[in-house]
Amino acid sequence: MGGQDSMPGRWPWQVNIRDNNGRLFGGSLITTNWVISAAHCFQETSRTYGVFVGSYKLEKPPYNTEIGILVKSVIIHPNYTSFKNGYDISLLELSNPVHFTNEILPICLPAAKVTFPTGLKCWSSGWGNIASDVPLAYPSTLQEVALPLIDAPLCNYLYHLPYTTHTAPVDIIDNMICAGYVNGGKDTCKGESGGPLVCAGDDRWYLVGVVSFGEGCGQPNRPGVYTVLNAYLDWIQSSIPLSMPEAQQAKSGKREFKHELLLCSKSALFCKCRKSEVMVLKL
Repeated sequence: MGGQDSMPGRWPWQVNIRDNNGRLFGGSLITTNWVISAAHCFQETSRTYGVFVGSYKLEKPPYNTEIGILVKSVIIHPNYTSFKNGYDISLLELSNPVHFTNEILPICLPAAKVTFPTGLKCWSSGWGNIASDVPLAYPSTLQEVALPLIDAPLCNYLYHLPYTTHTAPVDIIDNMICAGYVNGGKDTCKGESGGPLVCAGDDRWYLVGVVSFGEGCGQPNRPGVYTVLNAYLDWIQSSIPLSMPEAQQAKSGKREFKHELLLCSKSALFCKCRKSEVMVLKL
């Protein structure tokens, strides 16, 4: 909420995920066969899920050139119990590989030691509500919103300030990060769970967070809460298997295989995700 219409192809890793009951979630493409989303989106094991890549205007062809792919398997972090306890992250394996285009590209995963400071202006995107209980209007154009990062200690302080609904205080722990404004007004909202929080650095776009939860949408002292992506790199890498040829290439130092996780740091030479300079954005 509080954002604006995006442009086609601006966020090429953005996917929308739909179940067979029509519920909508967000996610981020990280390889040809894998998507990252939130664990709390996939608690109904009997449901069928589809991932749609290349989406823009969901309700107005031909502007919507999306491609739908069935989800083969969902891997939820084994320590997940509730989004308020952290570990709100999941991996979706696609039944068929994605073919990359200018509108369909993976997002870089920041290496474990890469940090992003409080106040850094980052971006979230999705097709969720534009306010509490207010759905995105036709033709459901992909929205984008700029949000400054708020570290866990400051966010924890905010979440313990009084709130109008008298809900119990929520603890913001180390594997969470927040983004938004103390005065509210801009935020992610219902329908965007699992979607990306991305930041530009070292001439690349990085997936810094996964949309997890909040209290209302855009409320004062209640910024959106995100799962910190690089807190889970070991789990991500152990959960995404490489085939034998790919493993051999990795061992030999040849990094040209399609399933390579795009782990990026200042010294990374093989990060192929989109450069930030391609995007005309005012950070």
